[in-house]
Amino acid sequence: MAQASTPLNATVQQVTQRIRERSAERRALYEERMADQHQRGVHRAELSCGNLAHGFAACGSEDKNSLKLMNSANLGIISSYNDMLSAHQPLETFPETIKAAARAMGSTAQFAGGVPAMCDGVTQGQPGMELSLFSRDVIAMATAVGLSHNMFDAALYLGVCDKIVPGLFIAAARFGHLPAMFVPAGPMPSGLPNKEKARIRQLFAEGKASREDLLEAESESYHSPGTCTFYGTANSNQLMMEMMGLHLPGTSFVNPGTEMREALTRFATEQAVRNTEPGGDYRPFYKQIDERAIVNAVVGLLASGGSTNHTMHLVAMAAAAGITLTWEDFTDLSAVTPSLMQVYPNGQADINHFQAAGGMAYLIRELLDAGLIHGDIPTVFGTDMTAYTQEPFLEDGRLVWREGPAESLDTEVLRGVAAPFAATGGLTVLDGNLGRGVIKVSAVAEEHRVVEAPVKLFEDQNEMKAAFEAGELDRDVIAVVRFQGPKANGMPELHKLTPYLGVLQDRGYKVALVTDGRMSGASGKVPAAIHMSPEALDGGPLAKLRDGDVVRLDANAGTLEARVDAHAWADRTQYVAELDHYHVGLGRELFAGFRHLAMRGEEGAGVFGGFEADDLARQAGLIHDLDA
Repeated sequence: MAQASTPLNATVQQVTQRIRERSAERRALYEERMADQHQRGVHRAELSCGNLAHGFAACGSEDKNSLKLMNSANLGIISSYNDMLSAHQPLETFPETIKAAARAMGSTAQFAGGVPAMCDGVTQGQPGMELSLFSRDVIAMATAVGLSHNMFDAALYLGVCDKIVPGLFIAAARFGHLPAMFVPAGPMPSGLPNKEKARIRQLFAEGKASREDLLEAESESYHSPGTCTFYGTANSNQLMMEMMGLHLPGTSFVNPGTEMREALTRFATEQAVRNTEPGGDYRPFYKQIDERAIVNAVVGLLASGGSTNHTMHLVAMAAAAGITLTWEDFTDLSAVTPSLMQVYPNGQADINHFQAAGGMAYLIRELLDAGLIHGDIPTVFGTDMTAYTQEPFLEDGRLVWREGPAESLDTEVLRGVAAPFAATGGLTVLDGNLGRGVIKVSAVAEEHRVVEAPVKLFEDQNEMKAAFEAGELDRDVIAVVRFQGPKANGMPELHKLTPYLGVLQDRGYKVALVTDGRMSGASGKVPAAIHMSPEALDGGPLAKLRDGDVVRLDANAGTLEARVDAHAWADRTQYVAELDHYHVGLGRELFAGFRHLAMRGEEGAGVFGGFEADDLARQAGLIHDLDA
């Protein structure tokens, strides 16, 4: 069994220490405020009789009596359920399971509120995608409204996909005096192989497959309740929650609608009750999640080749807990974190194959044994991270945990530290006279990691699609899609462009994408410098580029440079785009305030600033001053 006492890798220790030192003032203020909130009272006893009567008016008599007694735990349920989206549809039945499990423990649970859950897979290439990133902060605020009634001793957060879990995490941090339990729904069973899906998408982009062919392939891939099975942002969320000890061990990738999933949801409820003050083992979020847990999440993301979206989400999530995480931390940790997973788009397997090969128990065991993660962090399970080398089983209907596999059962999908797929992690930061961005290299072949070519400028992904169809991109080219940042239009994902770029690369051209927007968590084989910061609308140097400028993207060296004379570059003016058409329709006008407040991608692209310590972070030069 992996030992919590395994010496930490020196770089992991150094990065953790500098995060601790960098965050000291704001973290101290965060902890002070959470402790103060705890002292003010989590409990229903703080409410007047009228307040309390409103709070349990809809409950049954048994629950009302429990709530009146004040000495039992009351759990607040926050859920992203809707029945349109496959990942969230299974959550429909969870509240009743949770309420019954709490009642069996002599406690209660109330559905405190729902949060929106949009799907980037539905909105790709559509105006609705421009609300996607901001939905994270809406989810955090909606969660705060649900928990604002001060009726709860702990909260269970039911969510899965891209912005939902980061939004729930941000809210959990701001209600850090409450114990938190994150409860996933699990992935759908495997469908059409990812390689075949990608092949048909590319054929469609070339006009060699019909829309009917494409729809049939997509339907066979996304075919039932549960999370999409590729390793994008949704499944990266689940992995990171387990790496931080906010899930039960082994719960991330159990399929919905199974006896095991039902048992895990019941046990999560029981454990949440035990983690409350009335339950006798008070484990508030703010004492559980610190810089060590955040480093564990980053290392897990890097070792697994996870979603690029988390180079923003994790920065925002950490900030909500009073921790300043930077892209340098990602880069330095990536240099010592081996690549241990190959799940699409980094390989052909899906997340169910990862689970079958050994899953989280094996991955965590390997990272612990190598000293790459902190084993001594507190978790919701009531012990340190060594418990997460175990996996759940049912014995006569009773949930138990046993040690997970000591060896990978499929080394094409999951490997140990001694023989990784690559010596370093799958993400790196690019820096140069075009600003700073990130690139996911885990799915990019070595021969495609350096591209030097003239640029073709676009201000909309549909413009690039039209240029491809007109044959204007049949050459070595770096496509620059600018004015796609959070201030410009909400920073949509540009995954719609992947098949077109893939076709050009397969034709033998040197191609790359540079953008201040995002790519999907499933971005793959084409080199893409994304999240460029500052964005073009915010004085970013992308606005200085002109068609035909030669740009060099070097993922190996971590550089992104416009090959333009330095004096001429300094004298260039910023191009200003007309963006009004992005700001009206499908509710986009409601988000004008968000666009105005949005921070840079490198700072998490959120609208909340630095919370209680943004002034401290600005003094340290770590957060852009929006008023400057």
